Amino acid sequence: MALQILGIGTDIIECLRIAQMIERHGELFISRVYTEHEIAYCSTKKAATQHYAGRWAAKEAVLKALGTGWRRGISWRDIEVRNKPGGAPIIALAGGAREVCEQSGIHHMHISISHCRGHATAYAVAEGVPPTE
Repeated sequence: MALQILGIGTDIIECLRIAQMIERHGELFISRVYTEHEIAYCSTKKAATQHYAGRWAAKEAVLKALGTGWRRGISWRDIEVRNKPGGAPIIALAGGAREVCEQSGIHHMHISISHCRGHATAYAVAEGVPPTE
């Protein structure tokens, strides 16, 4: 059976909003939203806020592609943005997000992230085989 697009999602966020959340809530915010791997990656970047914002947008876009929002026991850290050796972003899912993928027949989540000083945006595509009823 051929793979199909089962969901799409997009998000845009102002980098200033993420900077304000980090300033206001510090480590509590960062550790609630981002995985250790994401924190290690973003904290090494000169424009760390833009990278945090890009990952925020990616997580939101993935939720939209899953079609669940924040339901079904999904947490921020269930969606992790990693990078291939060449730098391309990839999504790793755990917990409730992984369960939703398995139940929905999603085999792969494609992600594209872009950011500048002012905004970060992401686009996600869920690909798989719809479950038979």
